[in-house]
Amino acid sequence: MLTVDGYLEGRNEDISWHQVDGEVKDFIIEQMKNADTILFGRKTYEMMEKFWPSEKAIALDPVTAGMMKAHLKIVFSATLKEIQWDNTRQIKTDAVTEVENLKKQPGKDILIFGSATLCKELIKHGVIDEFRLMINPVTLGSGNRLFKQKKTYLRLLKAKVFGNGNMLLCYRPEKRMS
Repeated sequence: MLTVDGYLEGRNEDISWHQVDGEVKDFIIEQMKNADTILFGRKTYEMMEKFWPSEKAIALDPVTAGMMKAHLKIVFSATLKEIQWDNTRQIKTDAVTEVENLKKQPGKDILIFGSATLCKELIKHGVIDEFRLMINPVTLGSGNRLFKQKKTYLRLLKAKVFGNGNMLLCYRPEKRMS
């Protein structure tokens, strides 16, 4: 999720502007059906681990809660003390090397939800194969941007407009000669 002006979170990690309705939820479920692994940084992992196994999450969205439980979850953190969520593995070392190795293994798609610091590190090293950016029709003016590093050329693969005004933009990183 990004704002029109490129922020993935506002000040103090504010994501209250995320617009997730039934149509967006259905899209997320379809993405998860095509994946078997989800990558997280510590902060996003702690937020997700607190919500998705809860009775509230299971009652509100049993399909997503079930997939979140079933998928392999990998959290990249040297400081996280304890893993309690089912089917979760912690990696304390080099995320770039670990993700490159994961991509060589057989399986479905590997997703990253949020996890700004992890995304920025993987973008910096050219490890992400595809960006699926859900643009919410809001501007924040400040916060945490996803793209702050070197110039990255992207090739549009597809675009979709949702009824709530969100727009999905799918891009593949492109190498260009200077």
